[in-house]
Amino acid sequence: MQGKTILLIVGGGIAAYKSLELVRELRRAGASVTPVLTDGGARFVTPLSLSALAEAPVRTSLWDLEAEATMGHIALSRSADLIVVCPATADIMARAATGQADDLAATLLLATDTPVVMVPAMNVRMWLHPATRRNVATLRADGVTVLEPDSGAMACGETGPGRLPEVSAIMAAIADALSGRTHRLAGRHMLVTAGPTHEAIDPVRYIGNRSSGKQGYAIAAALAAEGARVTLVSGPVALATPPGVTRIDVISAREMAAAVAAALPADAAIMVAAVADWHVEPAISKLKKSRGAPPPINLVENPDILATTGHAVNRPALVIGFAAETDDLIAHATAKLAKKGADWIVANDVSEGVFGEDRTHVHLITHAGREDWGAASKIDVATRLATRIADTL
Repeated sequence: MQGKTILLIVGGGIAAYKSLELVRELRRAGASVTPVLTDGGARFVTPLSLSALAEAPVRTSLWDLEAEATMGHIALSRSADLIVVCPATADIMARAATGQADDLAATLLLATDTPVVMVPAMNVRMWLHPATRRNVATLRADGVTVLEPDSGAMACGETGPGRLPEVSAIMAAIADALSGRTHRLAGRHMLVTAGPTHEAIDPVRYIGNRSSGKQGYAIAAALAAEGARVTLVSGPVALATPPGVTRIDVISAREMAAAVAAALPADAAIMVAAVADWHVEPAISKLKKSRGAPPPINLVENPDILATTGHAVNRPALVIGFAAETDDLIAHATAKLAKKGADWIVANDVSEGVFGEDRTHVHLITHAGREDWGAASKIDVATRLATRIADTL
């Protein structure tokens, strides 16, 4: 971002205060920031705050006699390397989608041929309303990058998609836009599972496996970087949620199955989680050692999440499973492809200590054949898989 100029339009809404943090991060990254404050935005942040952080004057009106003496809004709209609208309210997006020019912000968006990134923030029902969905689709069709909002609790007390993404995710989207990177999965919903499941034996002990979740989290991050709305259903791991990803924490396989079913429909499901095959009916209190034989453990088969998703009525267009094997890797993965109703299987040999490591060696198994992707970092595998998904969808 060094030497780049960002025209930042601040819309009205409680999330406007985060625009100040965004300005600070842009300046730290070496970018120049030209702030434009809407009437609504000025009810939440002041021109003085924006100007002090941006180290630049704030434009607020289309009717500024000095600036408009030379048609300043036209020059302003074309002087930046990128226009960022943050927060992008339902009102701003509606006016931009319909080509209105009734204030400085809308006029700038209509008069520009500069790339535009919009960062939505609004009530969940406003975001999900058919009118907003139409406006977002129109803006994306016009070449505007519209980020997916985060999900969570909102100032209004409701919960769901509509929260402003974290500043780190916004910065990543700005970097992508400046580099010319396209968000080919914008508007697509990706469902990813990651990590292990823990099946309780008693209140203290559980059956589990060594999955760290690193591969699944890397895939979720790579899909979000392609502009997708990503739902990550995660077992117990010690990893941070990737920027722009909605994370749902579960513990057991049955909880994961329920969360996956609730997250559908999706355009693609990438089932990376190492789900325990069995569970037990846990004891109410801690089991104690005795001099006799250990207490029996009766294993009960868990739901097959991959197969259920692969054969679901609302099946995603692309279902991808993972096969972690210790022997006959290709044979087992190929059999799994047919049995589970999957489109692809990513197979890796875990007999050589892959769990918890940063590198892996995978094979992509499809109905057309097998590809050996060789040894690579899990981040590189995630990026390659996200690219293949975007190519396919």
